[in-house]
Amino acid sequence: MTSSLTPTDQAAVTQPARHPSAWSQFAKHLSLLAMGAGLALGGHYLYNNIHSRGVSQGTSTATLNPIAPPEDPKNFVAAVVQRTGDAVVRIDATRTVQTQVPPQFNNPFFRQFVPELPNEQVQQGSGSGFITTTDGTILTNAHVIEGADQVQVTLKDGRTFTGEVVGTDPVTDVAVVKIEATDLPTVAFGDSERLQSGEWAIAIGNPLGLDNTVTTGIISGTGRSSSQVGVPDKRVNFIQTDAAINPGNSGGPLLNSEGEVIGINTAIIRNAQGLGFAIPINQAKQIADQLIATGRADHAFLGIQMAPLTPELRELARTQGGLEIATETGVIILRVIPNSPAQQAGLQEGDVITQIAGEPVSDPTKVQDRIAERAVGDRLSLQIERNGELRDLNVTIGRLNP
Repeated sequence: MTSSLTPTDQAAVTQPARHPSAWSQFAKHLSLLAMGAGLALGGHYLYNNIHSRGVSQGTSTATLNPIAPPEDPKNFVAAVVQRTGDAVVRIDATRTVQTQVPPQFNNPFFRQFVPELPNEQVQQGSGSGFITTTDGTILTNAHVIEGADQVQVTLKDGRTFTGEVVGTDPVTDVAVVKIEATDLPTVAFGDSERLQSGEWAIAIGNPLGLDNTVTTGIISGTGRSSSQVGVPDKRVNFIQTDAAINPGNSGGPLLNSEGEVIGINTAIIRNAQGLGFAIPINQAKQIADQLIATGRADHAFLGIQMAPLTPELRELARTQGGLEIATETGVIILRVIPNSPAQQAGLQEGDVITQIAGEPVSDPTKVQDRIAERAVGDRLSLQIERNGELRDLNVTIGRLNP
């Protein structure tokens, strides 16, 4: 039998007692399993020593027709560069940071041997971007201009402009910069939803201070989750490419064989070869439109950390957490953020999400995608299993504050 639980009546439902120490011990065991498998709630870019995992793209046993190469394979890349290269820019960002003095240097004895250190330090960074409107709207990565006091934009023809930051979204790493100019060259947009592995990929940017560098490769994967790439605090299903992407390429365009932008180059995995990642342009455009309209992007927020339910987790939940889980598939909740929409709706650690909006789920990424499709304030129906009993809950979607 299914019972209904809403934010207004949850206090009337008697919950079975759960031994705090047992769940703490269970969650402690789960913490290692959850890393990379669930959707983390915070963190930083983690590009070191990522263990690569394959993602099933779905294959067919039918005979595949060979894909015809471009009509002139010697010159199609050059044609793309000629068509789009003028719209790719270099972005130089300058930021002032407080100097961090080691605590031991505050000792008067050591201070007499150390020259006076400045209180502030100026840092400079460089990245790429591309022009989307003739009057100077530019897309780039948020991390390229993060904390910048000054932004300078240099066009391929050598002209330089002072850039104004319209808005940044650290959750997707998308930013919009505006320069005052007219009749500028612009890019054309492709459709990142239609990408297939094996298609041509061309990256243009300014890596390592080498302006207008072009690299080529293929789309080597699509739909790479943030946890797979090693940036679990982002909400992006990345495009993977083997076109060379290096520091300074960030914010530049990833192009198809027609010269259309299909992604924003953003990430590399250190010490790996042939692994670069880009933000799909369809998602980047949606975020950019919000930034231009309001200066910020809103992201739906539930407030849980989760992992796919496996036989090993079911057994661990029973032996370490004292939880009897009857269902064999679903997404187990490892943590509920205090004062989050999830807590207000009555979700608890150890609950297993079996359906979301009436659709069965077994992958945390799918849960996150369904949440991301909703607007802040929307109501979302969940079916959960708690101690062998199915329950229906309605959650009011909140706003993520990065």
